[in-house]
Formats: sequence, structure tokens, C-alpha cells
Amino acid sequence: MAKLDETLTMLKDLTDAKGIPGNEREVREVMKKYIAPYADEVITDGLGSLIAKKVGIEGGPKIMVAGHLDEVGFMITQIDDKGFLRFQTVGGWWGQVMLAQRVTIVTKKGEVTGVIGSKPPHILSAEARKKPVEIKDMFIDIGASSREEAMGWGVCPGDMVVPYFEFTVMNNEKMLLAKAWDNRIGCAIAIDVLKQLQGVDHPNEVYGVGTIQEEVGLRGARTSAAKIEPDIGFGVDVGIAGDTPGISEQEAMSKMGKGPQIILYDASLVSHKGLRDFITDVADELNIPYQYDAIPGGGTDAGSIHLTHKGVPTLAITIATRYIHSHAAMLHRDDFENAVKLIVEVIKRLDRETVDKITFE
Repeated sequence: MAKLDETLTMLKDLTDAKGIPGNEREVREVMKKYIAPYADEVITDGLGSLIAKKVGIEGGPKIMVAGHLDEVGFMITQIDDKGFLRFQTVGGWWGQVMLAQRVTIVTKKGEVTGVIGSKPPHILSAEARKKPVEIKDMFIDIGASSREEAMGWGVCPGDMVVPYFEFTVMNNEKMLLAKAWDNRIGCAIAIDVLKQLQGVDHPNEVYGVGTIQEEVGLRGARTSAAKIEPDIGFGVDVGIAGDTPGISEQEAMSKMGKGPQIILYDASLVSHKGLRDFITDVADELNIPYQYDAIPGGGTDAGSIHLTHKGVPTLAITIATRYIHSHAAMLHRDDFENAVKLIVEVIKRLDRETVDKITFE
């Protein structure tokens, strides 16, 4: 593997951390380690979302930059008498990316390795082999011979199960392959925004947030935004990359390496026009690349943030990512760095007068 610089080490630590919805503690600790040096205060809300505050001008507009801590995974629901584990998906999974994949069960006694299995195709009828295996017919094999043996290793219903994958810098070193880019890249953006504001005059209070339980309904964004009461919100997340074979531009426009995505519309949010225009004007002024996209079938934390308090002008800014909601996803480092640069430059310009103008446009 290529030698990891400071940024790559942070990205590896964030993506290696294990945390499905409701089990974000490990990820929260990693994010806290990296963001605390650049924050004036780090707290959590009542559900466990991390909130790091950095003050430019006390009492200035509150700017919330939120990525979510959780990743899609599974939860153990039953252990059968032969030691096989039944599970529930936590977050959205497509069954075709799951079979024969390695997973880690996090138990009270430590980590246990497993593999997702099903009935082998060799004993299925020709007709059955043509159909995808349904998730309900899958199980996790940990090599146990009985329920008692599995429980003796610490496995218990309710335990978190996380995809296993090794963080990898590709031959093209801008291309980064890892599990959980959805949405540890958003957490990394929040960290680096606060880092880039070190020693910089800015006219507001900035909140870098790691929210919980985004994958099961944008829940932590709602509680953390209620605590912060932001004036402007950014949900930073992954988006769809439309540059692999078989995808038309009508289905997905964005390409990796061509800049962060400005989301016009998704199932949770119609982007705030005043904020959207302000951001693209800043990007155009500074020649920061960006792309537009619309995702009719998904949502981000921006969907919860904009409905909080008295209503918050909010925008989703995302990173074009291949193979999300699977064991391994890929993104482009330039898109991450340009997203940070754009958000920092926007924050520098968000004084009270500007925020009021955006809000009431």
C-alpha cells in the first residue's frame, strides 16, 4: 500500500472504525480525536451525535456542517441450534452484494469473524439458480457447531455486524477504496473544515457534527440540529457516481474527480435556492469545480436539518462515490479536498447580513 500521509491516515481510521446505526461509539471516538484539536468545545446530544463548536465571532450566525457517523450493516437477531446466525439488515442493502462477504461481529467479549452464506447453487433447481437469493434466506457462518459454542464466544442477539474491508489506495493514488465511505467522508469533511479555519477570521459560529442513525431515517441530524439551532445547514455525504459502464447521464450525471456535487433535489429536501446560488457563485469566483445532481430516491441529513427549529436554509453537498451500500466503495481524493475548500470559503463569507439575505430571498 502507498505510504499514508496525515489525511489518508485520518480517512483510514474513520473508515476502519465500526459503527452501524445505534452503535456509533467507536466512530464517534475516532472523529472526536481528530476534530477536538480544532474545536473550542466538543459535546454530544442526548442520542450520541458529536458536536464540535468553533467560534469566529461569538453570537455570529450558526453554521452546521454535518456528516453521519453510522454505516450500513447488520444486527444479529437469532442464533440457531447449529450455531448459524440470523440477522437483520440495518440500513439499505441490495442482496446481490452480500453473499460470501466477510463480516465482523462485535460482541461483549471481542470481535468474531463470519461470512454471509446461503444454500449452495449446486443443489438448487435450474429455475431457482436464475433468481437472486433473498436476504431472508441468508445467514452468517462463524464456524460454530452449536448455539452454546457461539454464545460462549460472546455472540448475542442485538450484536452489531459490520462489513470487513481493508482501506486501499489504488494505483491511481487519487482513488481511494474502503468500506463505510457512506458517510465517514462527510465526517472527514467536517473535521477538515474546522482544521482549515484554524487561525482564520470568520464571522460566525461553526459546528462540525457527526450525526447518528442517518441510515435509518436521518435521526441524529434532527436531534443535533435541535440542540444547535443553526442559521445555515450543510449535509455532507456521498452521492452517486455516474461514470461506470451502463449508466446513462439521465440516470446519474456526476463523474469522480470533477468536484463536489450540489444536490438540487432529493426525496428529503428541495435545496434552498438562495443558499445554492450563493455557494455556486463562490465556487465560480474561485474556480472550484462542482457538479449538479438530483437523487429522487434517497436523502441526506440535510433533509432533517432544514425542518428543525424555525426552518433552516440547508444544502446537501456530496462526493460522487461508486458502489455505496456494499463492502467496498470508491471515491476521488480531489472531490473531498474541493468540498472542504468550497465550504470553508463559503463560511468565511457568511456574516449576519449575508445569512439574512440568503434566508429571506
